[in-house]
Amino acid sequence: MLTICFVTLYPIWYVLVNSLNDGNDAMRGGIYWWPRVFSLDSYLAVFSNNGIMLAMGVTVAKTLVGTVIHVFFTAMVAYALSRKELIGRPVYMVIGTFTMFFGGGLIPYYLLIRDLGMLDSFWVYIIPAIFSFFDLIIFQSFFREIPDALEESAKLDGANDFKIFYRIILPASMPVVATIALFHGVYQWNDYFTGMIFINNSDLQPIQTYLYRIVAQSSSNQLAVAATGSIAKTVSSQSIKLATMVVTTLPIVIAYPFLQKYFVKGFMIGSIKG
Repeated sequence: MLTICFVTLYPIWYVLVNSLNDGNDAMRGGIYWWPRVFSLDSYLAVFSNNGIMLAMGVTVAKTLVGTVIHVFFTAMVAYALSRKELIGRPVYMVIGTFTMFFGGGLIPYYLLIRDLGMLDSFWVYIIPAIFSFFDLIIFQSFFREIPDALEESAKLDGANDFKIFYRIILPASMPVVATIALFHGVYQWNDYFTGMIFINNSDLQPIQTYLYRIVAQSSSNQLAVAATGSIAKTVSSQSIKLATMVVTTLPIVIAYPFLQKYFVKGFMIGSIKG
């Protein structure tokens, strides 16, 4: 287990250590455990670059908006499909299960996005990912464990289905809500493919797409050249790449411990039957 942990964590540590080292000194190599010449100039160069900060803002916005809408919409559909009295429920489940295994392919998907007018639009990050049948199944497993007496008592008090969902089901489902929020939040944060395929406007590209283009096109050389003052003397294209990687990874790493207890509980839903 220690070997697996080391193999998994060391690349992250290596990136962090080299990003905290003087960029020109790091090009000599030989930095494996600790920075040889400690420097934050690579991070200053990253945060002083308007393109990176704009891409970071797009990523934060699409992660927050996309996660909230996805969780709410998927939970609402899952609640409806978890009701046995829903007319046509078996048909809906078959159709949804089919979409988990078969897709139309990238070209039809691109044509659909184009015809819907979502090319170069912020909503291309939100609307296509608004629903996931896999997440619906997880929601359903949790909703089925909620006692029917809660809903029956609410209906006796005059609550309709929407009020029951908002006031009873969702508050009682925080473990699974946090689990799905973590799943989708990580997806939204790490998604670079959507920005690469459907976004040509540089003002709408997320940080992961920005980082992909830095790595793929070596445009980090331009970032190093764009660094001004004393910073320009202590950074390199490689150090800026590493610093950008750390900046894009850190928010998810920080958020995970706060959601871990809900994540473990939500992920174990339905695993034990009594």
